[in-house]
Amino acid sequence: MIRNGSDSAVPRRLQWQTAEVSGLIDETPRVRSLVLTLPDWPGHKPGQHVDIRLTGEDGYRAQRSYSIASAPESENVMLTVERIEDGEVSPYLSIDVRKGDKFELRGPIGGHFVWTSALQGPLFLIAGGSGVAPLMAMLRHRAAAKNKAPATLLYSSRAFEDIIYRTELERLAAMGDGLKIVHTLTRQQPAGWAGGARRIDRAMLESEGFPPAARPRIFICGPTRLVESASQIMLDLGHEANLIKTERFGPTGG
Repeated sequence: MIRNGSDSAVPRRLQWQTAEVSGLIDETPRVRSLVLTLPDWPGHKPGQHVDIRLTGEDGYRAQRSYSIASAPESENVMLTVERIEDGEVSPYLSIDVRKGDKFELRGPIGGHFVWTSALQGPLFLIAGGSGVAPLMAMLRHRAAAKNKAPATLLYSSRAFEDIIYRTELERLAAMGDGLKIVHTLTRQQPAGWAGGARRIDRAMLESEGFPPAARPRIFICGPTRLVESASQIMLDLGHEANLIKTERFGPTGG
């Protein structure tokens, strides 16, 4: 996911290093995950992001921020990139990049949108499109830590083939450790579809989420419209503002 949030301050101690592409996973027709090997990775927390910098043969540089999709327990760093038409960075990362390719990376960055298994209470994750990437890092970490606190992912996609990490999400939900995955498809649904068939709304957030009295930790990530709407609804339902964390992205950049 390409980030467009406000948490963009980069500590001076972070240095650019060379990342090598060691694996590629085609998640959907427009989304690819890159598995990266880094010589000096300090480790990260679920929800953090990195900066990527590409340099052309003519010396022109383009820089973007991407959320980390892998769990801290993974030996590699995974970034999930959605192709943005006319973008400077995402077409290369989602189409042209090959195993063995190298580019500059610095991170991890960010501390506001972070969840670890040490935190108490239920976990309610709300995602739209490639905004699921940092939330997937949280779910992968949750599974690796064998955390069994109740957790729900409410995930909005345009169509069935646009669901990122679909097979892995099914596997995680089948582990029986208190995780529930709820999908809604906003544009096209396959025959026999039993999930949601509309945008995430108040009724969906109220029925699929946790009551305010449970004090769930809420993380919302996706397009600005979804993030602003969902966060306001959660406040209206009585959830505490300090337990609601948001990240948003837009179509610009890429």
